[in-house]
Amino acid sequence: MIISGTATLVVLAASAEWARFDIQANAIGPGYITTDMNAALLQDAAFDAWVKNSNPAQRWGQPEELAGTAVYLASSASNYVNGQIIYVDGGWLAVL
Repeated sequence: MIISGTATLVVLAASAEWARFDIQANAIGPGYITTDMNAALLQDAAFDAWVKNSNPAQRWGQPEELAGTAVYLASSASNYVNGQIIYVDGGWLAVL
């Protein structure tokens, strides 16, 4: 699942505008993650198979797998990271 074009433009515009105030604007681009919102998709055998066969990890992501990226972006380790979308998608974007 790729982050929307609108969200990308918001990240880029915000990063350009707010950088001089030492404010970074970044985003996490998640792949298909097992959440309550995706319960119907997880129960759809055809869609589940498509997700698993379409990405290099061959599985759905788990919510906790987004945590490390969120912690990184919230930490001082990312102070010079600005205008980026970090994809946590099991390699999906690499094979599109």
